Amino acid sequence: MSNDGRAAGPIRAGLIALVALAGGGPGAGAKPLSAIDWLSRSVELPAKPVRPPVRPGLAQPVGIAVTELGSTGLDALGLLRPAVTGLPVGLWSASTTDDLIARLKATPDQLLPALQDLLYTLLLAEADPPSDSGAAGRFFLARVDRLLDFGALDQAQGMLEQSGTGQPSLFRRWFDVELLLGQTQQACRAMQRAPEVAPTLPARIFCLGRLGDWSAAAITLTSARALGVLTPTYEAVLTRFLDTAGDETAKRLDPPDRPSPLIWRMMEAIGEPLPTTTLPPAFAQADLSGRAGWKAQVTAAERLARLGAIQANQLIGIYTEGRPSASGEPWDRVAAVQALDAALRKRDRSGVEKTLPAAWQAMSQAGLGVPFAAFYASALTQMRLPGSAGALAFRIGLLSPDAAVVADNRKPQSAEEAFLIGLAHGNVTGQSAPDATGGAIAAGFAPGANPGPELDALLAQGKSGEAILSALARISQGREGDLGGISAGLALLRKTGLDQYARRAALQLMLLPRRAN
Repeated sequence: MSNDGRAAGPIRAGLIALVALAGGGPGAGAKPLSAIDWLSRSVELPAKPVRPPVRPGLAQPVGIAVTELGSTGLDALGLLRPAVTGLPVGLWSASTTDDLIARLKATPDQLLPALQDLLYTLLLAEADPPSDSGAAGRFFLARVDRLLDFGALDQAQGMLEQSGTGQPSLFRRWFDVELLLGQTQQACRAMQRAPEVAPTLPARIFCLGRLGDWSAAAITLTSARALGVLTPTYEAVLTRFLDTAGDETAKRLDPPDRPSPLIWRMMEAIGEPLPTTTLPPAFAQADLSGRAGWKAQVTAAERLARLGAIQANQLIGIYTEGRPSASGEPWDRVAAVQALDAALRKRDRSGVEKTLPAAWQAMSQAGLGVPFAAFYASALTQMRLPGSAGALAFRIGLLSPDAAVVADNRKPQSAEEAFLIGLAHGNVTGQSAPDATGGAIAAGFAPGANPGPELDALLAQGKSGEAILSALARISQGREGDLGGISAGLALLRKTGLDQYARRAALQLMLLPRRAN
């Protein structure tokens, strides 16, 4: 790799300017921008974040459009309009930013699928901003960070691209999403064309190399090494990344404890990919590409499907890509689903009766019962299975989006089935609850059920968003044993017009097994 002397002067000058602006490299002790501390330090945040003015000729990142936000600002942005969400436009407006961020952080990482869907709707909702909303968009960033927590990269990408402000705090997250989705060329071109962000040296060196300017990348790395502004990890990985000769005898690098998306992507590029199973869920998205092995794809898809970050058809599509060549996790589960899938495709009723129990047990015990139901319930209903297989297909159907239709087509065979049918229609008056959980659910569905003083007080203050977030936590606590939380949370959802979510959550409480963490 040659060092072009003619380029060294201006590159070194630019390097020194970058160091002065950033106040040092990634190891200089700068405060993290958010609680999501695995993000790359791809750009440096100025002391006072500002929204650059929209002006003619402003170079913008590829994929990020400039929009004039007006008086409502970043915090009002969302991908889903009130007419789609059914949520009030004043969802957040009576609350403070700090209170909302605290509620978001307190929301459990593992929710029932129905409640996870509701949380996504809240995070993506377009609504009036908090009462103290500012130009920095702290609540918007907190919503994006929660999406990243769950590995919902497509949704986070959509939110960030909609913001279009060029703030470093926004660009930093967008850059990492692009890296994790494998769109490195686009991310680097965007950084190259975005004068309103200050790239850190590792990001600049990586992008110079990725865009083919290896000479400039090497000179920048050499200067950065001389100035001592790189951490040992970044220096080692960048050195190996720029070594196009590829010394096959070189010792493998020690894997970093907390790789950022930038480190992860460079480790992949040098032929030393890091497993994603112990990394935050967002990294699992990288394994869904065709570059990962089938087992890695299956593991990643299952992880993301549990969080509702991918659709059921993507999970089943990966399950059916090949034939398991071994037993154990996850192959026994894959084989069970494939056997059922084959029987359904052949419309082999006897085969479905034989394979359905094993497939359901494997998927429900793995926390994948709802994606399984979403994909297969319709085909199972059409089979009109008899006996125990029919009863199981009925219960699976109640976990699907067509639960009310499934309930309409079933004559109850027991008091428990009658109760479940009542839940699917949102009315269990006069039905006998089969257990204590059912009793707590029935209390939440009783006419005029009150969510309790804490949640009622939030509603009285106009803080419906806070109340809904609190209800998610209360129902989750109820699943851990606080049955009163189930009653209060479901009553709150029904009182705020979210009856469909309440019905789905209630059916999932009744039908899904508890999964050990």
